[in-house]
Amino acid sequence: MATARLSHARITPRKARIIANLIRNKKVDRAINELRFLQKAGARMFFKLLVSAVANAEDKGEVDIDRLVVSRVMVDQGPTLKRWRPRAMGRANRVEKKTSHIFLEVAEAGS
Repeated sequence: MATARLSHARITPRKARIIANLIRNKKVDRAINELRFLQKAGARMFFKLLVSAVANAEDKGEVDIDRLVVSRVMVDQGPTLKRWRPRAMGRANRVEKKTSHIFLEVAEAGS
């Protein structure tokens, strides 16, 4: 079992959870292949995170990389950046740029 974590990712949690649901409980090689060709903004972040988790598992040793499965993916909301956008007649609207904390765990299929 190995983990990887990405904090303050500039993607909304709602959009990140769509990608997380696509790769959850899949074999690592299949998940990497799907992320490589997925036309979503956060797919590259998840791809790098998954490769990092696999490298962490390989570094720990005693793990068969061909049997690794994405066992857990959690997306939590991070801090929100608050910005202002000018509007008509001297007014302004608040724009909230949301961030995510992404946690990914890989484990062997048998465990």
